[in-house]
Amino acid sequence: MILTDTGPLVALIDPDEEDHTRCVTVLVSVVLPLVTTWAVMTEAMYLLGNISWRAQDALWRLVLRGDVELGHVGEQGLLRMHSLMQQYRDTPMDFADASLIVLAEQRSMTRIFTLDSHFHAYRLHGRQRLDVVP
Repeated sequence: MILTDTGPLVALIDPDEEDHTRCVTVLVSVVLPLVTTWAVMTEAMYLLGNISWRAQDALWRLVLRGDVELGHVGEQGLLRMHSLMQQYRDTPMDFADASLIVLAEQRSMTRIFTLDSHFHAYRLHGRQRLDVVP
């Protein structure tokens, strides 16, 4: 299992995305399910909605068949997300990114599938680097 950000979800579904081939290549080398958060799902659905309902439906199908798992961070997780967004306000860290960091901390996950370089700057529990894929 690997944490998954918005970019790869969109790129996997949209063959016109410049990172589509790179993300498909990564997908064959990771263990499913891809783990993400509701914030990332919302962001991905919004971006895919700019393409078509079919694109959104493709993401739905990934979730419904268990290839993408939606994690829940809970109330304490929301407090931690606020703290992280304040800590990384100069990076900046958005809501979806904060949700992924909290889920990583809660589940002791260190690998993340993302196209965003700022995940190299984030630290789990303030000290541990993420293994950023690709």
